Amino acid sequence: MSASGNTEITVCPRGPLLVRGEIELRDANGRPIEPERGTVALCRCGASARKPFCDGSHKLTGFERPRGDAA
Repeated sequence: MSASGNTEITVCPRGPLLVRGEIELRDANGRPIEPERGTVALCRCGASARKPFCDGSHKLTGFERPRGDAA
């Protein structure tokens, strides 16, 4: 998917970043990662086995949002 149009990112308290809309997602080496659906949940806790996508591991780790996060 190419990045164009409206994209919305929601920071979930003690959870992932929810990204809605068209995005271009790449790994650390610049290789494209195909979004699985129109809304993707990106891991913030670092514990997901499906990185960069959230797998719900934050619920088990007791993840607290980093200081300075707005939500």
